[in-house]
Amino acid sequence: MTLFTSNNVLVPIDFSKEAHQALVDTLEFVKDPAKLHVIHVLHSLEPTEPGVVWQTIDDQTRIDKIKAVFYKQFPDEAYQQVKFTVKVGHPSAEIIDYAEHNAIDLIVIPSSGRTGLSRFFLGSVAERVVRFSHCPVLVIRG
Repeated sequence: MTLFTSNNVLVPIDFSKEAHQALVDTLEFVKDPAKLHVIHVLHSLEPTEPGVVWQTIDDQTRIDKIKAVFYKQFPDEAYQQVKFTVKVGHPSAEIIDYAEHNAIDLIVIPSSGRTGLSRFFLGSVAERVVRFSHCPVLVIRG
């Protein structure tokens, strides 16, 4: 009997070293990259941002750039087989929605380790995912 299922596992990444290590470790655990989902969430663009005003950047451009960065950081063949998705919105809400819509069995998420006032004011994506997720969440302390 295993403690965690490895049929459909989601790893949210923000390209930090903690997220990088969480993804590497999770792929080792899952063994089959086809069972691994990876998500990166971009914050929505504000209409007053210069790139939006001057029409030099849009969500699709940002998504394409993130996908290029992911495949550059993870060139190994195994990472070409994972289900990599980029969403735009609020990180915790997008992670939870993705998990529900894709029948995710386990979310493996690194914690940024914020404490004190910054955690109080900014909150924690990992904390919100733990509170509202429909499936087990494994938080890896960074």
